[in-house]
Amino acid sequence: MLEAHSLPPGLMIGAPGSGSGKTTVTLGLLRAFRDEGLGVQPFKNGPDYIDPAFHRVAAGRPSFNLDGWAMSPALLAGLAAEAAGADLALAEGSMGLYDGTSAPGVTGRGAAAEIAARFGWPVVLVLDAAGQAQSAAATALGFARHPDAPPFAGVILNNIASARHEVMIRREMERLGLPVLGALPRRRDLALPERHLGLVQAGEHPDLEGAILRFAALLRDHADLAAIRAAARSTTTTAPGPLPGPPAQRIALASDAAFSFTYPHLLEGWRRAGAEILPFSPLADEAPPEADLVWLPGGYPELHAGRLATAARFRAGLRRHAETGPVHGECGGYMVLGEALVDAAGVRHSMTGLLGLVTSFERRRLHLGYRCAELLAPVPGHAAGARLRGHEFHYSSILAQPDEPLARVTNAEGETVPETGSRRGTVTGSFFHLIAPEPAA
Repeated sequence: MLEAHSLPPGLMIGAPGSGSGKTTVTLGLLRAFRDEGLGVQPFKNGPDYIDPAFHRVAAGRPSFNLDGWAMSPALLAGLAAEAAGADLALAEGSMGLYDGTSAPGVTGRGAAAEIAARFGWPVVLVLDAAGQAQSAAATALGFARHPDAPPFAGVILNNIASARHEVMIRREMERLGLPVLGALPRRRDLALPERHLGLVQAGEHPDLEGAILRFAALLRDHADLAAIRAAARSTTTTAPGPLPGPPAQRIALASDAAFSFTYPHLLEGWRRAGAEILPFSPLADEAPPEADLVWLPGGYPELHAGRLATAARFRAGLRRHAETGPVHGECGGYMVLGEALVDAAGVRHSMTGLLGLVTSFERRRLHLGYRCAELLAPVPGHAAGARLRGHEFHYSSILAQPDEPLARVTNAEGETVPETGSRRGTVTGSFFHLIAPEPAA
């Protein structure tokens, strides 16, 4: 029998759907509890790079993704164990509480409700009450009484228009036996800026610290922090498994506003296994440092295509490394490894030309969803034939992809997708964002 490990009390911040206010509430609670002297460990359900960076600033601790579609029970337990020593764990859900794939993955469909149930974390449901009154209680009741419902802590109402509006909803919630843990007034001035892949990145926010302080004040003034903390529940989990290992010993990692989509659990796993991560900035025209591998993560190269096209030291250094050593790119990094990138205005920018890929943002088309990649050739850290779990999220279209395919890629339903990635010599790349290797059967 696997040994059980205790976790600190935890909560899942969920909602009926995106745009309900989960991130505002999560950031406000993280900072408000931190200001009370508590150690708060943040988590994010599902494939998301941007929210964990906001969590880290609010909590002062790295935030880790928990993904039931892509991660094994051992890896999920290993990541949940990162809360050891904290006073409280707070996880932010993705989309709606029960939203996930139609086909199960490694341990589930990827829904936040599944993660909450796995770790025994009661759900704080954030309800956008704009345009409704008593009907908000009917929505909450459905979420609380769903046959797959995890423990239910209560509701935080958002976008309350007036005192009368709040009373109408509270009375109906009370009649239905649903605790109200807070009622946040309508505050359009608190919205976080967004762009086409979600929120503007934490490092680009003009006043992130100030915004988080305002979120914390909002929660202190309009939510019952003591009741929220009291609703958290302790639980146990099976023996933690190791985090994914590194693809090389010395890794030159592109890291700036154009290359920022790296999962905290992967970087932490690389470091714990003794790998040395050497960040460099292509936007600052820095050549990759001497390393065993150059890794170009995803990000927003389309917003900086002109600068990347003229970054002579970066391009020359990357080509030199590729003559003898491996280079790998994910999504945005894959685009930069290609021949050219056409921006939203239709301007063609020359990229590094290590692969023949040509991509375009002139006619945006969303590519979004979980992916399983069966490698047709090795990539750093994984042999040919390995099966990897991850996701795809971009708006670019492929105009040319002439190189040998890197992988056979399918979506969550097992259907083949055309984004196979490419390989040429020592260079590999794919739109596929790695989350974790698929566990052996």
